[in-house]
Amino acid sequence: MSKTAITLAILFVVLVAAQAVFFNNLVLFNVAVPLVFIYLLIILPVTLSDTLALTIGFVTGLAIDILSDTPGINSLSSTLLVAVRKPVFHLYVSGDIDLADQCPSPRNMGTAAFLKYALTMSVIYCTMVFTIEACQVFNLRLYLLRVAFSSIFTFVIIYAIASLTGPRREKRL
Repeated sequence: MSKTAITLAILFVVLVAAQAVFFNNLVLFNVAVPLVFIYLLIILPVTLSDTLALTIGFVTGLAIDILSDTPGINSLSSTLLVAVRKPVFHLYVSGDIDLADQCPSPRNMGTAAFLKYALTMSVIYCTMVFTIEACQVFNLRLYLLRVAFSSIFTFVIIYAIASLTGPRREKRL
């Protein structure tokens, strides 16, 4: 088993448990909820096969759905997030760079590119989650506040985690 696979497995357990136990209960002003488990989906290697990446996305979302009692919202959103991660990644990093087993991180991509990538992914995920939730009861003002503030809250925590967990010596893309 490669180092990347072990790291992703450990992150899966830690982030799913932290989301279910701690972050789901950390709500700011009854609007912003940090959805930090998507960090696992954001840092999946770009060269990972689409089938495996979509499976990881679905299983991660399913685990959150089971632990959070949300009927399929995170499974659908996580699967869709993984489906758009490569095009979003290539918006900020040129396609001719060697990506062999590289995980997106501030050290690999550069801080500015990773910030844009992580923020875009956070906004996409929060928009999907709150759009699915809005189908039950729709309040436009609350919907927009949830998307905006949850995206920012999620992004800040994801960037903090990325800054603390990334390997110290990696070549930049």
